[in-house]
Amino acid sequence: MPGIIGKKIGMTSIYSVEGKATPCTVIEAGPCVVTQVKTQDRDGYEAVQLGFGERKEKNTPNALKGHFKKAKTTPKSKLVEFKGFDGLNLGDVVDATIFEEGEFVGVVGTSKGKGFQGVVKRHNFGGVGQSTHGQHNRLRAPGSIGACSYPARVFKGMRMAGQMGNKRVTVENLEVLRILTDKNLIVVKGSIPGPKGSTVTIQK
Repeated sequence: MPGIIGKKIGMTSIYSVEGKATPCTVIEAGPCVVTQVKTQDRDGYEAVQLGFGERKEKNTPNALKGHFKKAKTTPKSKLVEFKGFDGLNLGDVVDATIFEEGEFVGVVGTSKGKGFQGVVKRHNFGGVGQSTHGQHNRLRAPGSIGACSYPARVFKGMRMAGQMGNKRVTVENLEVLRILTDKNLIVVKGSIPGPKGSTVTIQK
């Protein structure tokens, strides 16, 4: 599916004629430079590699310097491949004009990392009031996690405390409410994964 690389600017609201507030997210969609065109004959599949965001040349490996020099562009911080583009060549620029108001897109990003969390926050266990299962004097503890001498182990997938967030998340069917082509901004309905300033991928 064709798409573009962008950056999450933040959230806001759009009010309808009736006065209804719609939460939405502002995304800087591009501009992205075509850094590689893959073909069926040479690579075994057809795709277009886009680059987004500036990268310091001193922090760019020599192999990537040559890669970007071939596309006649500066080093980019993020590279993503997309299928479904036609007629693009090395060095072409893709921007927010590929989207239309009213269409639906999917956004891929990395969710906010929340560190090591307990079962109440991570898995919505009952906690205080309802209490969690298997104990009487610890209000947020997980309780029992296994049986007795058989099976004498903890089953895989047991909901326990651990790392939460910082994972690849895809949100689909987000409606494009506004397109500001002069600023390369698109406004989508609802929220997308990641903190402000994080890089995301928008797919049609």
